[in-house]
Order: sequence, then C-alpha cells, then structure tokens
Amino acid sequence: MNSSAPPLPDHRRLVIRLLLIVAAASLFGFALVPLYNVLCAATGFNGKTGGFAAGGLIASKAAPSRIDFSRSVRVEFTGTVMPGLPWEMRPLTEHIDLHPGELQQVRYLVRNQSSQTVVGQAVPSVSPGQAAQYFEKLECFCFARQSLAPGESKELPLTFIVKPQIGADIHSLTLSYAFFNVAESKRE
Repeated sequence: MNSSAPPLPDHRRLVIRLLLIVAAASLFGFALVPLYNVLCAATGFNGKTGGFAAGGLIASKAAPSRIDFSRSVRVEFTGTVMPGLPWEMRPLTEHIDLHPGELQQVRYLVRNQSSQTVVGQAVPSVSPGQAAQYFEKLECFCFARQSLAPGESKELPLTFIVKPQIGADIHSLTLSYAFFNVAESKRE
C-alpha cells in the first residue's frame, strides 16, 4: 500500500519572522530604561532634572538670558535617607526665595552614624513635575557617590538656577533628595 501523504508546508519563513519579532521585542525591552531616562531628563517628567556630567559638574546648556526681577519663586529643600544607609541628612537651608535666573548655592549636611565607612548616592526629584525642566543643577553632590568614614560629617554643596522661562503660575517648588546605600543596591 502506497499512500502518499501531502507534503508538509515550509514554515521556515514563519519561524524566521517570529524569531525576528522576539529579538526586536527583547531589544526594545533593554532600550526602555535608557529611553525613559532621556525622556524624563528632557521633559522634566517624573521630577527628573538635567543630566549628569563625568566630572561631577554639569555645564549649563545656555546661560540664562536674564534675571526676572518681576517675580519670586520659593524653593524648598528636603532630604531622605533610605533604609540600609546609616546616615543623617538635612538641608542647611530649608527654603530660599529667588528671582528666576539667579545663580544660587545651598548646602546639605550628611553624617555617617555607623562604625564603618559607607558610600551613598543621592537621587534628586523636583515637584511639581512640570517645574523640573526649569531647575538646572550646575554643581551637585548627586553627580557622584559620597563616601563617609565612621562618624564623619560633610557639608555638600548644590549650585543651581531656576530658569526664567519657568511658568508664571509656578510660585514654589520642592527639591528633594533620597540618599541610597551604594553597597546595598549592588547586592540586590
């Protein structure tokens, strides 16, 4: 008995297309975090401000063209130490009233309360979120990791400008830092 079965369809094209879709989806997944960070830095979305520079200093993209003396903006400063970091942190200036376009500098005090050297990293956030794109950090301790010896205290500077293009409806904003233990985040 000679039964001839119908030939099997060639699925190589379909398999190749499906593999290409899986590869493209994987690449897109890996690219999402950097793309999201770029989007947040550019738009101020999610309270993110400007980019980081290699030497710890970020160059101003464009010097403010003017100082807007016709209005003031209040900037409030807060700080949080995340669990796992045995530090104390607080702004030395709780708030400042400034004219948009003015160069300002404030300091935060950090103290290592442990008996070991600990390395921390600060992550900034500005609220309201729409104000973040107008808050430009020129020098910030958040650009680099901070190492504190047992019991050591440091005053960490922050130099910034609130750009004069900030909306006239924004009268106050809050700059908040969260300090994380770098060693803790490496273990996770």
